[in-house]
Amino acid sequence: MLQDAAPYTGGGMLTVTRVTVTPDLQIARIHVSIFGLPDKKAALKELKSHGPELRYQLGVKIRHQIRIIPQLQFFLDDSLDYIERIDKLLNQ
Repeated sequence: MLQDAAPYTGGGMLTVTRVTVTPDLQIARIHVSIFGLPDKKAALKELKSHGPELRYQLGVKIRHQIRIIPQLQFFLDDSLDYIERIDKLLNQ
């Protein structure tokens, strides 16, 4: 869907790690990892502020395939940071 996520995160790289959709297709919970920015919570807030625009872009792409375009909820997935931290500790 997105080719360049920098305008939506303030310059960082964004990776979607998991998406879950409620059974009624009303809500899509999107877990993202953000790299290249020191303040990931601020980047997540910036991404959330662009939620309606991203939902519109999604609707344009899938409007003929689905009746309801879900509301997008974004969550920070820090599992990759946790793995990296463990790897650094093991390599010391």
